[in-house]
Amino acid sequence: RVVNLPIIFVCPTAKHSLKFFLTASSGLPDLPQFVGVAVVNGVTTGSCDTTSNMVHVKQAWVKRYVESDPQHLQWYTGECFQILPYHFKAHIDMFRQRFNQSEGVHILQKMNGCEWDEETGEVIGFMQYGYDGEDYIALDLKTQTWIASKPQAVVTKLSWDADKGRMKLYDNFITQICPEWLRGYLEYGNSSLLRTELPSVSLLQKSPSSPVSCHATGFYPDRAVMFWRKDGEELHEDVDVDEILPNHDGTFQMSVEYDCVFRLSGVKEDIVIKLDEAVIRTNWGKSESLPVQLGIHLQQLYKKKKGEREEIYTFKENQLTSVDAFIHKLHFLI
Repeated sequence: RVVNLPIIFVCPTAKHSLKFFLTASSGLPDLPQFVGVAVVNGVTTGSCDTTSNMVHVKQAWVKRYVESDPQHLQWYTGECFQILPYHFKAHIDMFRQRFNQSEGVHILQKMNGCEWDEETGEVIGFMQYGYDGEDYIALDLKTQTWIASKPQAVVTKLSWDADKGRMKLYDNFITQICPEWLRGYLEYGNSSLLRTELPSVSLLQKSPSSPVSCHATGFYPDRAVMFWRKDGEELHEDVDVDEILPNHDGTFQMSVEYDCVFRLSGVKEDIVIKLDEAVIRTNWGKSESLPVQLGIHLQQLYKKKKGEREEIYTFKENQLTSVDAFIHKLHFLI
C-alpha cells in the first residue's frame, strides 16, 4: 500500500553564526580546568584546554587564516591560557557563594557569539552562562541588561548591570568584532562552510505497532525543516519534532513520521518520499498495517567529504609571541 505523504526539509543559507563554548570545572582532577571551543556554522574550527596548553586548529582554512593574521591567533592564545581560566575560576567561586555551596565538583559554562544574516545584514548577539547544568544568567543586548534565571543570580545581575564599561565591551565584541571575524572565516572557508550536501532519505519503523519515521541523513548545512504532507497539505498535528543534533562525521540528519518532504537550504526542489510499506526498513519484517500516530525526528550530522582526512593543527603557548595590548583590550570578551 502506498500513501502519498511526502517529507519536506528546508534549510536557509542566508544566516551564518560564530559561537564560542567555554567550560570551566572544579573538583575534577582528571579533566582540564578550562576548555574553549569555537564553532562556525555548526563546524568546530578550533579548541584549547589548560591540560595541553595548546590551541588546536581543526580546519586547514583556519590554519591559513591565522597564518595570515598572527595577531588573531595571539588573541585566542591569550584568552585561553592567560585570562579566561582565572576569570572562570573567580566566577565559580562567586557563584558557589551565591548558592551557599561548599567546595567540590562544579561546572561553569558560557556560550556567546553572533549570528549574521547575509541578506539583510542583521546581526544578533548572544551571551549566557550556565552553572552546574542549569541556566544562570543571560545578556539582553537590546535593553543592555542581564536576565537572571535563578534567584541567586539577581545579585550578579544588579552588579553586572551597573558595570557600564563591561557592557560596552561586550556589546562591541558581539555586534562589531564577532560579525567581522565571521565574515573573514566565511571568506577563507567558503568551499566548506558554504557548501550544500543533499541527504539520503529512508523510512524506518522499530516495530509493527510503532510510528513510521522518515529519516534524512548526510545533509549540510545544519538549518533544516522537515514535515509530513498529505495531498499537498502540511501535517503538523500530533507530529513529534526533534532538534537538529551534530554528528561526528560533519553532516546532519533528521526524521519525520508519516509522509516525508525534505527541503535543504539553497536547493529549490524538495525531496519527497512516499509512505510505502514495501520500502519501510524495520527489524520486525513487513508490518501488517501502518500506524496512525505521526512524529518527526530531526538530527544534524557533520560529514567530511569522501576521502578527506581531518587534520588538527596545534600551536603551543610557548611557540607564540607574547600577547600584546590588543589582547588585553579585548580581555574577558569571550
